[in-house]
Amino acid sequence: MHFVIMGCGRVGATLAQSLESRGHSVAVIDQNPDAFRRLDAGFSGNKVTGLGFDRDTLRTAGIDDTYAFAAVSDGDNSNILAARVVRETFGVENVVARIYDPHRAEIYQRLGIPTVATVRWTADQVLRRMLPMGMTDEHRDSSGKIQLAQVDVHPGWVGRPLRALEDVSGARVAYVTRYGDGLLPAPGSVLQENDVVHLLLNVADAPAVERVLTAPPAVGA
Repeated sequence: MHFVIMGCGRVGATLAQSLESRGHSVAVIDQNPDAFRRLDAGFSGNKVTGLGFDRDTLRTAGIDDTYAFAAVSDGDNSNILAARVVRETFGVENVVARIYDPHRAEIYQRLGIPTVATVRWTADQVLRRMLPMGMTDEHRDSSGKIQLAQVDVHPGWVGRPLRALEDVSGARVAYVTRYGDGLLPAPGSVLQENDVVHLLLNVADAPAVERVLTAPPAVGA
């Protein structure tokens, strides 16, 4: 498949090389030709100098045949403008924009444009290492209403069926990370010590889900 990336900073260069190493074709757009020096010497993708929201530049990068587009430049406005042009003008469904301002990111997600809010993600990761228990937002759907989250489940739930977590929280167990391996829950699956639980839930329900699962099970439950 073909991918187009706007921005050849550290994130853009890493994305481009990772995609190419998986056998995909890649085009990288940056208005500064010196930025392409961040790519490995063996990178064989298309390097396009120009603005990522310029239609001619996008066509040169192969946007008409692209599977997905990522806008990861240093500018919020440029990223969101490029994402909208690619989606609305060229009809590319799989777009994502990096946004530094988390408040803007939430607005754009409600408009149906998936975003990665760098500040919010970093803060979540720091908090995860500071607080004893809680929930970490891992992914949201394009509407911003459905959330995949990692939850620190209270040790009191160990030995109980994963179904019990769903029954009490109203969320769904998407998968469990056990000793570094991802496992899909099966009927009768039981929570083991050191399991990391990843849940699918409504964003609006997150506080209640976190409150229930970071506390021990109710007596008799």
